[in-house]
Amino acid sequence: MDPKTATLLWPAVDPAHGNVRLRRFRDEDAGMARELSLDDYVPTIGTLPPRATEDQALAWVERQRRHHVRGTGFAFCIADAESDRPLGQIGLWTRELAAGRAHAGYGVAPFARGRRVAASALLALLDFGWTIPGLHRVELFIEPWNTASTRSAEYAGFPREGLLRSHQEIAGERRDMLLYAALRDAGRPAIDSPAATPGQ
Repeated sequence: MDPKTATLLWPAVDPAHGNVRLRRFRDEDAGMARELSLDDYVPTIGTLPPRATEDQALAWVERQRRHHVRGTGFAFCIADAESDRPLGQIGLWTRELAAGRAHAGYGVAPFARGRRVAASALLALLDFGWTIPGLHRVELFIEPWNTASTRSAEYAGFPREGLLRSHQEIAGERRDMLLYAALRDAGRPAIDSPAATPGQ
């Protein structure tokens, strides 16, 4: 375990916002992982294989659980607040916590999109993140074409800061990424504004 993050405790109460809560992954979430693996993009940016088998999905679920054990961050299952149905995954990665930074990433299963699931999960993640001493900035990196994800970020109070050219390799190609960031002292967004646009 990374000694810089060894003292970070799993939240005693599941972070929640609106229609979602963030909880530990369970083996039975493998079905959602298989749904997520059918997306054309999600398997290109993580360790979930495309069109995952049951065994591959279970292995992915176990990798999510081990992030906290290894001290690399927190991987939460996004679950429906009422039914507990798994809807996706969201992570807070703390490798740069010594510098006051973390970054977030998320994926919502195709069947759960269009209901502000990602935005609500981001707001719940921030509520938890700001309980971590020394964390001042949470960053998101989003490809410019991914308008659903950019809307989710903006709805959750992540202002766009700029374009990072040729920032990282995805599916064998160098890709530009938009940088969004939320700051501890910036306050909560006006999420009930009628101008807010739903994202994922």
